[in-house]
Amino acid sequence: MTDPTEISSIPEEAILRKPRRGLSFSGRLRAYFLAGVLVTAPISLTIYIAWLLIDFIDSQVTPLIPLAYHPETYLPFTIPGLGVLVLIMVITLIGAITAGFLGRLLIRAGEAIVNRVPVIRGVYGALKQIMETVLAQKSDAFRQVVLVEYPRKDCWVLAFVSGGTTGEVQSKTAADLVNVFVPTTPNPTSGFLLFVPAKDMIYLDMTIEEGIKMVVSGGIVTPTWPRAQTAEEGLLPIAVRNDGADQPERR
Repeated sequence: MTDPTEISSIPEEAILRKPRRGLSFSGRLRAYFLAGVLVTAPISLTIYIAWLLIDFIDSQVTPLIPLAYHPETYLPFTIPGLGVLVLIMVITLIGAITAGFLGRLLIRAGEAIVNRVPVIRGVYGALKQIMETVLAQKSDAFRQVVLVEYPRKDCWVLAFVSGGTTGEVQSKTAADLVNVFVPTTPNPTSGFLLFVPAKDMIYLDMTIEEGIKMVVSGGIVTPTWPRAQTAEEGLLPIAVRNDGADQPERR
């Protein structure tokens, strides 16, 4: 009789490649089918989502191209991804123009006009700050995964630290707070912003990518544990001070 501990130590890849002995013919077919789903589903979904994104951009950008410069005018078939290529070229060109004095002058003039519009200026200001923070990597936002008790005690959720709490929110509380974003499943782009005391959080060793995968999959995809520690992981979670500065501490 096989020891259960020996079965649990068998790699999952080996189980997917070869069904266990003693299975019936229908059981083997079911195992092979599940193995095929595990292999083809991620690839198929990735290709499908990428195709939807490319098709959406093409449908919005391609009609803006003059017919004289449109390849479909001279070719009997369409070229997928043409709109994506044109969009990348236009964004790159805009970035090159704004790097100069005239471009910066135009941006300042445009922002001055936008700031005069009551509703638009708030949306523009928030989006600009988010994009500058995330894309320009001016802070360590969303670099740590934590566990937070939410929505009640002894009920834990996966969350991402977005920085130390500052300003009026911190001044009104006695504890040192941390800005924490709690994503929703399966769409991690939506969620809740919580201000949690640093002492009430449990810091995890998983990366942001692993945390996002776990949230999107609803807990089906779980990072391996224990994991081998690398040199970059020799830091304890950030120590949040009253001024909101993030200072790593050595083990």
